[in-house]
Amino acid sequence: MTLPRQTGFFGHPAGLRTLFLAELWERFSYYGMRALLILFMTAPIAAGGLGWTTAKAGPIYGMYTAMVYLMSLPGGWIADRIIGQRKAVFWGGVIIMCGHIVLAIPSVNSFYAGLALVVLGTGLLKPNISTIVGQLYAPDDERRDAGFSIFYMGINLGALLAPLVTASLAQEQWFKDILVSWGVSPASSWHWGFGATAVGMFFGLVWYVLDRKTLGDAGMYPVVADATEAKRLREMFWKGFGLVTAILAAIVALKFSGAITLSVATVNNTFGILLLVTVVVLFAWLLLGSGWTDEERKRLRIIAVLFLGASVFWSVFEQAGSTLSLFAERSTRNEIFGMSFGSGKWQSVNSLWVVILAPVFAWLWVKLGRRNPSSTAKFALGLLFVSLGFALMVPAASLAANGDRVGWWWLLGCYFLHTVGEMCLSPVGLSAMTKLAPARVGSLMMGVWFMATSVGNFIGGQVAGMYEKFSLPQLFGVVALYALVFAVILALLVKPIKNMLARPNT
Repeated sequence: MTLPRQTGFFGHPAGLRTLFLAELWERFSYYGMRALLILFMTAPIAAGGLGWTTAKAGPIYGMYTAMVYLMSLPGGWIADRIIGQRKAVFWGGVIIMCGHIVLAIPSVNSFYAGLALVVLGTGLLKPNISTIVGQLYAPDDERRDAGFSIFYMGINLGALLAPLVTASLAQEQWFKDILVSWGVSPASSWHWGFGATAVGMFFGLVWYVLDRKTLGDAGMYPVVADATEAKRLREMFWKGFGLVTAILAAIVALKFSGAITLSVATVNNTFGILLLVTVVVLFAWLLLGSGWTDEERKRLRIIAVLFLGASVFWSVFEQAGSTLSLFAERSTRNEIFGMSFGSGKWQSVNSLWVVILAPVFAWLWVKLGRRNPSSTAKFALGLLFVSLGFALMVPAASLAANGDRVGWWWLLGCYFLHTVGEMCLSPVGLSAMTKLAPARVGSLMMGVWFMATSVGNFIGGQVAGMYEKFSLPQLFGVVALYALVFAVILALLVKPIKNMLARPNT
């Protein structure tokens, strides 16, 4: 049920405050861990890392971040049909917290297990908390885009704070000295950083439970026709869950028995094929299936276009945690005003720019009113700016080609351009999904939106795996050109999509 118009949180519904702070702490946990992930995998064993090459770590990073968002599809379906968005958010948060606790245990097996739990929990939480935000507003409420921009600022406040904490614990010498004084190996500092992310998720859960009254009935109930249908869906879920669990258990048993060998390349290729098949099957169902009205089918076509643009955008943007993180670690002078800092703290810079720019863009979209660019036009702008960010890194990579470290201002400028692009695309995309998606599959369609991030992360992981195989100017240049081409394609589609929306249904 949509809440009546409220103005209890800076002119927005009071429920936005609840979701703003819950998401802030959830993103603290996710980005705090992500800031360390590829650095931990590629750090020498003697320094507490796993000692993997970028050719191995890049695909694993890409698969993990892709699966985080891909699981938004079943997470959205479970909320829509079985438990409702509110319960999905809560239990997703609990599973995420457990995952970060497991990551704090120093072993390769706990590393994989912790990542798996974070994947499952985020799949439940991420699409559904965004869907609840949309339910706080009437479909024609002019505050909707601005509300999502404010919500997006909460995401990035958490992402801003997290690397400052986790990178300090994992990389800074002062904390390693404290560990030595406690009689603890300084090489374990990575796991203290991972442990801090569990604390962040705990705070998010506490706030979500204590302030839940502001949400009214938003996201409380699943969308099912009757009790019989609800029972059928629950049975379908548990059968599917049992089948998947049995398959995974069999694979793990065969792996540990030595009956099969699973290389990173094999798993990566298999996952890539499954991801492609999932995208094709899903959009075949959406675009060709029966049961949609003409208006719904028209909107689903637009969602498909936005999905393509978002996938390309995230494949470039999300290299912040992979190729740009490696560039920060290996090729950047990480010091300012004579003070050095851990390279993981660069992961806060994008969020710092978001915190600065989000209020500006929230004001801008409202101020433009009827002159507000369409979602497609904003997506084209997003792709243009993310392309410019990597174009800026080409001369920086050339300067670092001989082994010298470059100044911090190159990455600072790159993150600024990427953030401008992000503000044109990401909160706008969240808002567009809640407006375009048929109500009966609202959370599922939010899962489709996050699947675009999944596809982008997977592609970005493959690029990170080539970090040591190609020259950086060449690698960054190709990425910049790739994003620019799709920016032009989206720009050319602005007018046709506008005309399609204006055309009455027949």
